[in-house]
Amino acid sequence: MISDEDREKVRQATDILALVSETVELRQRGASDFWGCCPFHHEKSPSFHVNTQTGLWKCFGCGAGGDVFDYVMKRESLDFPDAIRYLAERDGIELSEERGPNHRGPRRNRLLECLGEAESFYSTMLLRGRGAGPDAGRRYLGGRGFGSTVCRSWHLGFAPGRGTLVAHLRSKGFSTQEMLACDLAVMRDGRPSDRFYDRVMFPIHDEQGRTIAFGGRVLTDAKPKYLNTKETSVFHKGKHLFAFDRAKESIAARGTAIVSEGYTDVISLHEAGYTNAVAALGTSFSLDHVRTLSRFAKRIVCMFDGDAAGQRAAERAIQFIDKTEADLRCVVLPDDQDPAEFLSTHQPEELGPILESARPLMDFVFEKRLEGYDLASPGRRVAALQEMAKLLAPLKTSFVLDGYATQLADALGMDVAETKRVIRETPAPRFQGEEDVRPAPSRAARAGSRGQRGGAGARGGQAPYAGRGAGAGRGAGPAPYAGPGQASYAEPYPGFDEEPGSEYVTDYVPAEAEGDLAAGGAWDGRSGGAWGGGPSRPQAVALSADERRQVAAERELLGMMAAYPDQLRPYAERIATFSWTDERHEGIAWAILATPEGTAPAEVVAAATAVVPEAPRILASGELAGQEGMSFSDKVAFVLDTMELCSTRRKIRQIRARLRSQEGAGLGDDAKRLFEEATEMQRHANELSRRLSDVENR
Repeated sequence: MISDEDREKVRQATDILALVSETVELRQRGASDFWGCCPFHHEKSPSFHVNTQTGLWKCFGCGAGGDVFDYVMKRESLDFPDAIRYLAERDGIELSEERGPNHRGPRRNRLLECLGEAESFYSTMLLRGRGAGPDAGRRYLGGRGFGSTVCRSWHLGFAPGRGTLVAHLRSKGFSTQEMLACDLAVMRDGRPSDRFYDRVMFPIHDEQGRTIAFGGRVLTDAKPKYLNTKETSVFHKGKHLFAFDRAKESIAARGTAIVSEGYTDVISLHEAGYTNAVAALGTSFSLDHVRTLSRFAKRIVCMFDGDAAGQRAAERAIQFIDKTEADLRCVVLPDDQDPAEFLSTHQPEELGPILESARPLMDFVFEKRLEGYDLASPGRRVAALQEMAKLLAPLKTSFVLDGYATQLADALGMDVAETKRVIRETPAPRFQGEEDVRPAPSRAARAGSRGQRGGAGARGGQAPYAGRGAGAGRGAGPAPYAGPGQASYAEPYPGFDEEPGSEYVTDYVPAEAEGDLAAGGAWDGRSGGAWGGGPSRPQAVALSADERRQVAAERELLGMMAAYPDQLRPYAERIATFSWTDERHEGIAWAILATPEGTAPAEVVAAATAVVPEAPRILASGELAGQEGMSFSDKVAFVLDTMELCSTRRKIRQIRARLRSQEGAGLGDDAKRLFEEATEMQRHANELSRRLSDVENR
């Protein structure tokens, strides 16, 4: 379990500007404001904002926002605890869970040190080792065009086996348990022995360049030809890519990633100047691979072999077409050569036009599959349809199906509607070794999955929110704020109702709807919205226009309070009179106001997060503070007046409800007092409404 102290240690150690700048080109517009194009949706005009004072980010186009953890969760498709671990690894922070008494197995940093030492040993054996084994390794690599400079640059090595690595690592202080946990050793006859022997070694690094695994190629006729490190606590073959640490900057600069099938292919491509090449690691190209590359690439070119295995790899990749914004393409080299073979007989520049002519992945698969059918026969066309339907079945619920079904129908000369029907009725294949790729969740489900990061029972060691509802999802968020002259305030809050691509929904789950948390239940948003431990699932609430406006106004106010705490402190007495829509918002407000004067914005955000775990997401959702055309004092007045207007109307509705409950009992003293109070509130609400209208009409 990750402690609150570790979480805050990681937050403070992470430079949000450096983190975001890895994949987003940011430009400064003020002392602490940086802007760029959002990495999570296509846009031409920058609407992605990073505030280095608060440590928060916000996209005014798609509505996403939050702190460093939210950014990593969205960019890397991680849950909250794994986002903390990701950033801890990135900055070399050892978490308490890795050294605690309940942690099983060696600590992560020890495994990385052990693997790094093994890499140095293998490299030394290749470059300086004597004997038939190292000589054979040097001859093999030399025959691939890899001289000593290339071998040294890529840390290539040779594994002699026969216990030499185990003995070396033991001399460096590493235990048998650590060697086994790294998959560098195996137990034979009750004793640890080298896992790799008589093999040329290709070290595999993580995104930060640390050694996490190895691939070894045998130099004899022994099987298997390639032997890879098994899954360990630091290596997951379905997520990591060979040479990604070297290629990611080039991929981002060129906007294109090249995916080949072998270690030597990637090295040959890099040495020929194609430094944006990577390879999958002894497994099929996976959804995690696509997601990783999509962070940097707008175009992914799969350079599969021209044989049957390459065709199958291309067909498996079809299921990811609608799960990335990157353009998936495919290319096969002349004479079915692999990249290393092609570059050994051609000039590097000859590969460029071939890569540029890479075809859309679906076109490539269509052509390869259909060329084996005699489409002049109706029976053959039906058979082709049935086979192609199996390939397209993973996309049966996707918005891209219409286009591909039409393309297939045209190729087969069949009816489009019938083609779609066959595809939709065909079970999606399960590829061996691949994860279960399910259809994208509905917007409401996504809102749930973006839910609380730390209510009762939440993973990752989050401190439960003391209130009744720490678990509402981001569906509670406001829509883009309507600045002066953009929309009439009397209309429903502009942009809040569901629009294409909107992150927000009107089925808002307020804090008070989740009172069952007190009974031990927890709204597990990250698992898709499962209610566990409590008597009932919280019910979503369709907000009225006024309530939607108030939610938006509350978040605007909180965003200003986080960014400019000292400027908002003088309004504490007025803020205290507000009736809040969401008690989490009220908790955040008081947590901010409780900080001492002069507290830095980042510390203010941390104080709010200690009370409400999802505070960073809430605080990042305000937009008015970043808009031009109004002075800061005018913006504060506008938001406070809006909050007071919504709050007053809320109180009026509550009084009216009480008066209705007393109908038939006569107009007693209590009813008269309530009526007079409501009348006075209505006058004040009318005045606030006029003031807001005057601001909007300037």
